[in-house]
This record gives sequence, structure tokens and C-alpha cells, in this order.
Amino acid sequence: KKYPMRGAPVLVLNANVKRETGRKAQLNNIKAAKTVADVIRTCLGPKAMLKMILTQHGTPLLTNDGHCILRELNVAHPAAKSMLELSKTQDEEVGDGTTSVVILAGEVLSLAEPWLIKNMHPRLIIDGYTRALEDSLKYLDSIARKIDITSDKEMMQIINSCLATKFSSQWGDFIGNMALNALRTIGFEEGGKTTYDIARYIKIEKIPGGEIRDSRIIPGVMINKDITHSKMRRRIENPRVILLDCNLEYKKPGNMTIKLGEAVDFEKVMKEEEEAVKKVVMDIVKFKPDLVITEKGISDEAQHWFIKNNVTALRRLQKSANNRVARATGATIVTQPSQLKESDVGTRCGLFEIKKIGDEYWSFVTDCAEPKTCTILLRGASKDVLNEVERNLQDAMAVARNVLENPFVCPGGGATEMAIGAKLAANAKTIPGQSQYPYQAISIALEVIPRTLLQNCGANILRTLTSLRAKHATSGNVNWGVNGLTGELADVTDLGIWEPVSVKAQTLKTAIEAACMILRIDDVVSGIGGKSKGADTQGVPDEM
Repeated sequence: KKYPMRGAPVLVLNANVKRETGRKAQLNNIKAAKTVADVIRTCLGPKAMLKMILTQHGTPLLTNDGHCILRELNVAHPAAKSMLELSKTQDEEVGDGTTSVVILAGEVLSLAEPWLIKNMHPRLIIDGYTRALEDSLKYLDSIARKIDITSDKEMMQIINSCLATKFSSQWGDFIGNMALNALRTIGFEEGGKTTYDIARYIKIEKIPGGEIRDSRIIPGVMINKDITHSKMRRRIENPRVILLDCNLEYKKPGNMTIKLGEAVDFEKVMKEEEEAVKKVVMDIVKFKPDLVITEKGISDEAQHWFIKNNVTALRRLQKSANNRVARATGATIVTQPSQLKESDVGTRCGLFEIKKIGDEYWSFVTDCAEPKTCTILLRGASKDVLNEVERNLQDAMAVARNVLENPFVCPGGGATEMAIGAKLAANAKTIPGQSQYPYQAISIALEVIPRTLLQNCGANILRTLTSLRAKHATSGNVNWGVNGLTGELADVTDLGIWEPVSVKAQTLKTAIEAACMILRIDDVVSGIGGKSKGADTQGVPDEM
């Protein structure tokens, strides 16, 4: 005889914890992902709308940059948080496509929903998605074309395709030219390969005032510092530069107490300090420098000896700024003045001068032979305009870097997505079993890019998208996509709309792999915090 279990159910989790399992968890995750995608759907294409967000610091943010919008959102759902990470990954990896990747991921998950409702196992859907991703990347390589990276005309077509969807498109080629020239300036040959380190060797300085066309590239370094003493030279041609990472002041040993009995003793101690500082300065001066820059402080005594020897000094530079000066001038950063050598002195600088821009003084290290670093000086009407132009410029430089490192491009304007979708739809008929349905779903999901472009420019979506499908059903029409300005079908090669293959491939990989990860979740536990009051008695029946 079997006895049924009696008594109250045992609660394993805290009563404050929310738990979702099975189909309910999967469908709620998909709903959260679709909601995040809908937030930035109107930010895609040349007719994109701007979003105004009040940040956590209370300042308004105006932008249509997907990554910038999503990082300011404060979401609670765990699946939605993972969607926010997609744009961050895309931005760090290739610098562009942050809006497309979230929209595509949301659509891929949306098309998995009907199959989950029909009780198809998530593993079958994931297998179909993974296979479709592999075939998409292979086909993407087959339709890519190589470009001449030495041709400014071809490079500008790709950069302008990126900027056409941005706020700065109203200034034509101006921002694109700055991005390309900056990249060409910092290119560094290393191990038979040219590297472009944007984060380290391109500095963007934003100074409100003037207009955007007053912005310029400074091949060299621009530092927000003035000389330490008014008698030092403010303009030096062909200076000899010494860079230091040490204090030029007397530092007393720790925990040392000096007992002074008479005034003579005090004068003796002061004399010792002066001699110590003088010795350090003379170790530097013997190399006949014109300009000394240190990351630490410079005492009044040291300034006195520098002025006597006609040396200009700057102090308390950031490490990153000092590294850029070292790159531009050929100097080596030294930590001990006594260890200085002639080879540590920088001689590649043509001009050092100090100028006043706005209310602040700026030091310029320019006219360098092969500077390999540059500063972009942005001028504009307000901080909001400058911040948005900076974001656009960062995207343009990232696209230029991607093409310079991997010179392959594919058609833009939704043409590549439609071409891959048509190829996957044809391949789906040859796949046996249930996997063909999720495989085919990827071909439908890719249409979200041209559909969103049409939607954002107010075109007739159904009629135009049907015509575009018909075009791609016929061989030889790989380059047909959407003109994002007019909402009409066009051969995007005639419009000069090209996108780097590296950006497109990363978009596909990030979106589909993230969708597969979210589909594998069948249990969501949220609300787990610290030990709450009375946690020890949770789940204990009343009668105990």
C-alpha cells in the first residue's frame, strides 16, 4: 500500500524571489528582447529619428546611436540586460552596426516564438539557427568585393555610407575626410602589418564655440596645459624635448623628524633641499633641452633653475598624453633624471607653442616628422552638438579602420541581407527534418533591416518589400536594396552605399549567437538579494 506525501510544500527559495520556468520563461525572454529592439527601431537609416534621454546624472542626451541609447537604459529584466550587452560588444569589436545588431537579434527571437508555442524543442531551433549562420557567413564572403584602400574616393564612399545615417551627414564629406586623414596619420608598421590604435593615439578635444567647419586635425599633440612660469618661452621652433615620469621637487624621507635648535640649522636644511633640487635639474639641463614635460609636480626651486637655463616646463600631464608626446617627438619617457641619455631626447618636433582658445590655454606640439599620433579639435555651437559629432566621428574612424585592416566590402541598404535571405530560403528546401523551419526563419528575419529602412522613411512597406524579394529571386540582382532617403528600390552600387564585411559578419554572428543563448534559458530566477529578515524560517510549516 502506497501512502501519498502529506503536509505543506517545502519552499526552497525565498518568498521574495520570482521564478519562471519552461515555456513561460522562454516566451517572456523573447518578449523582453522584442521590447528592447523596438526602443531603437526608429534609429536605423538616413531618416532615423533622435532620442532624448535624461541620464542618471540629470543631463539630457540627444542621439540616434544605438549603443549610446541602450547603455543609458535602466532595465530590470535579465534577458533585456543581455540584449543591451549586444550593442556594447558590437561597438567594442567593430564600432558600427550597434542598432542593426539589436534589431536583428529581436527579430530572430521573435520568429522562434511560434515554433516554441508549437512545442518544438529549443535545441532544434538553435541547430537550425547555427547552421543558417554558418551558411550566411560563407555566402557573405562570396558576394564581398575587395577595394583599393589607397584610393580616397573608394574609402570616402564607405565612410559616407556610415555617416549618412548620422547627425553629422549634413556637413557632407567634412567629417568623413577628418576620420580618414586621422587614420592615415596614426598608421604604424609593426611586424609587416599596419596597425591603427584609435583609442591610444587619436585624441578628440571638444571646445564649444564657432561652427563645425572650424574643426581641424592637428598632426601632433594638443594639451590643455600652460607653462609653469610666466618668464618661460611660449613658442619654440625645433625644440629638444625631454619627457619625465618623476617629481622635480625635494621629497623628504618618510617618518623623519628634524630638530632645529638655531636659525643656522634651519638655513642648513633649506640649503640641502635647494642643492638636491638643483642637482636633479642640472642632470636634465646638461642635455640642453628646450622643453621638459613631467607627469608629476615641479617645485618653485626647479622652475627657477629652468628659467635660468632658458628651459620651458609643463607639469602634471596625464600618462596617455605623455605617451602621445613621446610618439610624436621620438622621446623616451624617463623615470630618473640621473639615467637620462642623449637617445632619450626627442628631436622630431618642429614647433611648440601655446595658444588661447576660448578661456583656456593649450599647448601644441606640432610640425613633427612622422608624428603617428594626432588630435582632432572639434568646434561647435553647444556641448550636445559636439558630443553627437564626436560619437559620429568615432563610428566613422572605426569603419575606416575596419576597411584598412580588412579591405572587403558588401552592398548596403539592406541588399546584403536580402541576398543572404534569398540564398537561405533556397537552401532550406534541401534540409531534411524539422530544422529546416528555423533555418528558413533566419532568411525571413534578415528582411527586418530593409523593412525598417522603408518604415523609417515612410514608404509603402508591403509593396516595396515584395518587389525587392522578386528582384532577389532572380539571379544577378545581389546589389539591389533600398534607397533610405526616398524609400524606392535601387542598385546600391550606383548610390555608392557599401559596408565593411567585418561589420556585417560581426552583426550576424552577435545577433544569432545571442538569440541562441537566450533560447537555451528555461529557468529565470530573479530578486535574489542579501539575507532578508526572517530568511531562516522561510519554507517552515506553521505547525512546526
